[in-house]
Amino acid sequence: LRFVEKPDLARAESYVAAGSFYWNAGMFCFAAGTMLGLLESLAPDILRDCRAALKAARRVKGDRVAQIELDKARFAAVRKESIDYAVLEKAENVSVVPCDIGWSDIGSWTAFADLLAADEAGNRLAGEVALVDTRNTVIAGGGRLIGAVGVEDLIIVDTADALLVAGKDSAQEVKTLFNRLKADGHEAARLHRTVHRPWGTYTVLEEGERFKIKRIEVKPGGRLSLQMHHHRSEHWVVVSGTARIVNGDTEMLLATNQSTYIPAGTNHRLENPGILRLVMIEVQTGDYLGEDDIVRLDDVYGRS
Repeated sequence: LRFVEKPDLARAESYVAAGSFYWNAGMFCFAAGTMLGLLESLAPDILRDCRAALKAARRVKGDRVAQIELDKARFAAVRKESIDYAVLEKAENVSVVPCDIGWSDIGSWTAFADLLAADEAGNRLAGEVALVDTRNTVIAGGGRLIGAVGVEDLIIVDTADALLVAGKDSAQEVKTLFNRLKADGHEAARLHRTVHRPWGTYTVLEEGERFKIKRIEVKPGGRLSLQMHHHRSEHWVVVSGTARIVNGDTEMLLATNQSTYIPAGTNHRLENPGILRLVMIEVQTGDYLGEDDIVRLDDVYGRS
């Protein structure tokens, strides 16, 4: 038995033609000790650095279970190599089990489209869609109505974060687009509209010139860092739950429909002391509203 990771096109075609090869579905079953032993012999540096990241990890209380947050700097030092290259290509004690379980590797929007039934014009749709004279097009909605008129051979994907419009023949170029956004420093390359933090989540509801509106949810027991912002002020309104707030030299408890105003340059902190999830609306105003305008003065999660 031999494992070959990502063969080139010619070799892959020869494997398919031979009929005696299987595609790796990326599903591995192994005892933890077996994998640790293989890493020890085949990729000892990866195992060493992973252990260092785990040893320095923080244990954080979540909603229902404790969470482990790996040390960012130590985990970033782990050599970037897939388990397929690092172990499976070199291991000798590997077996393949063929199976037909209705599973699909949805690695592209084309593969996603194959899971949807086609209409009489060859369109494959998910979500609320209205069509006129549209053929062979894939449309996946993200909660709002999508209309398509007089188009064909397109992939249209609408999410809360972004809208993608691509030709079917260019479906694999989404990664190129992402890399360009990343190189340009676009915020969409690193943040979703809903962002998860150790203490809960925030969702950007609306933003424009000099303002941003967020929905903030804090887990029971969750606590944000003591922080300040140079360029923005914030208005906090409690929607549900109880908020313990430090606002400058004042500490207060706020309940539903109560609010507070935090001027720019003021030290502040938000905490959920209750047993129910805290939901708040935050309205930011100022000259600069980027997420990097934050000075953490004290943080229970070890962030700076």
